[in-house]
Amino acid sequence: MIPVQNLYHMLAYAFRALREQGYRDLATEEFENAAELCAAILERGVAAQIKRGLRHDYHERSHALSSVKGKIEVSASITSRAFLRHQMVCTVDEYSADSMMNRIMKSTLLLLLRSDISTPRKKALRRLVLHFADVRTLDLRTVDWALRYDRHNQTYRLLMGVCWLVAKGLLQTQADGRTRLMEFFDEQRMSRLYEAFILEYYRREHPELHAAAPHIPWALDDGFSDMLPTMRSDITLRRGRNVLIIDAKYYSHTTQERFDRRSVHSGNLYQIFTYVKNAAASLGENDHEVSGLLLYARTDEEIQPHATYQMSGNSISVHTLDLNLPFVQIAAQLDDIAGRLGAHPARA
Repeated sequence: MIPVQNLYHMLAYAFRALREQGYRDLATEEFENAAELCAAILERGVAAQIKRGLRHDYHERSHALSSVKGKIEVSASITSRAFLRHQMVCTVDEYSADSMMNRIMKSTLLLLLRSDISTPRKKALRRLVLHFADVRTLDLRTVDWALRYDRHNQTYRLLMGVCWLVAKGLLQTQADGRTRLMEFFDEQRMSRLYEAFILEYYRREHPELHAAAPHIPWALDDGFSDMLPTMRSDITLRRGRNVLIIDAKYYSHTTQERFDRRSVHSGNLYQIFTYVKNAAASLGENDHEVSGLLLYARTDEEIQPHATYQMSGNSISVHTLDLNLPFVQIAAQLDDIAGRLGAHPARA
């Protein structure tokens, strides 16, 4: 199990806003569990958003009114027999805080209040919920998380990211009439966080490298590409003519077993090899030195992959990153990888 404090550091890189002044002291705070960590982040973030002002939008609402306003809903007026009360059902545009993102925030805060977090934290969240009196709740399981951001709601990006983690990690199931909370960060959620953390670490700590997650074009002889899948690396580091393609993997098992023999996951190896060879062809093998790295999050298994293979003119490595170590040592492991491209150690 990854120490909760390391989860904070990973989140701080994945969500750049966590490095701002209002969150910095969280780096030294001790958290009992991941729910407590996310609650602490939302406590700060939602409070700051309330000070800035909750986002308001126009929403259509239908009401039975004594005086006509907006669009008259004839069918609804007849069905509800509003006319018997000398009223008409009208649809009007109301400017309110009852927006989708505010509903997500309120529903997430209420979900955290039912989770295993400290009493003082719950009191703080309850005070925040009072500011959402005009905001409805929703079922977080039905949310379309492909939210759109613009210059007016950029401050919601971190909040929505943490709400997504909470919603997926504290997904409610009914068992014997009680609410049971599932594992907070499962493999799928951690996999996305792991990839984002590594990419953003290199972007921030190694500006001498060009760190990105680019698409890799297929090396096609005739240009025909119908139905070919898109290739996109998790992390690609470039410095001069040296290119390192990293495929970050967060699995419960870092190797596969077949006939009592442990080996590298075949699908992962085929994938990184394909990335490297196509990238090399695109960049020009004589102009660039392209290598690949499968970087697994280290598990408690006795056998861990650690090898470098020379394949068809390119170097392919398979290593692990130990996320259970103190974060300074995690950073040192990532710096060592950057050092392969001639990068200097990250600044303290």
